[in-house]
Amino acid sequence: MVDGAEVRRARTGDLVFGPAELLAYISMIVPLEPGDLIATGTPGGVGHAREPMRYLTAGSVLTTRIDGLGECANTCRAEKVTGAGP
Repeated sequence: MVDGAEVRRARTGDLVFGPAELLAYISMIVPLEPGDLIATGTPGGVGHAREPMRYLTAGSVLTTRIDGLGECANTCRAEKVTGAGP
């Protein structure tokens, strides 16, 4: 959800690699602790692939929900980029 509006719904079955495969692979690289979040990317049909295109902006609240597990809400913020450009 973005700012309370559902903009995309997907299933873990849509992932290229399943949750168990991801956990097994990632845990070989870094130790995982209870509560760790793993960002797997985004399903198709978001941002640039939408008609019309839609992007997160400063202040947007992105809520990710997994049925039976819970949800995580994050507020986007913009940071000034220094030293960019001519």
